[in-house]
Amino acid sequence: MKRIEAFIQSDRLQVVLTAMKKIGVNGITVIGARGQGEGLRPLVEVSRGTMRQVAEFNSIETIVTIVDEQKVQEVMSAIANAASTGSKGDGKIFVSPVDEAMDIGTKKKVSTT
Repeated sequence: MKRIEAFIQSDRLQVVLTAMKKIGVNGITVIGARGQGEGLRPLVEVSRGTMRQVAEFNSIETIVTIVDEQKVQEVMSAIANAASTGSKGDGKIFVSPVDEAMDIGTKKKVSTT
C-alpha cells in the first residue's frame, strides 16, 4: 500500500475531492494548513485596513489517502488534473510506502501487501 499526500491550494479542494471520489477513493483525510512555496501569496490588509502587505503564508490543504500500489498513478493523475491551474504554486504530491498499519478499534494489524 502507498500513502499519497497532496498539498494543494484551498480553492481547489472541492474539485480535487470530487475527482478522487469519481475514481473510487473513499478514505480521505483533509488538513487545513498554511504554507510557503514558490506560488504568489495574497495581499492582506494590516493596521486596521490602512496598509496592505504580502501575506507570509498561503492557505493550503493537505489531502492524505492510502491506496493499493496499482492505483497510485490514477490517483496522482486525478489530483494533478483537478488541482492544476498552470501556475506556480499549484502544489505537490508525495507518495510513500506504508509498511505497517493497525486498526485501533480491533487492535489487529491491517495487511499492507
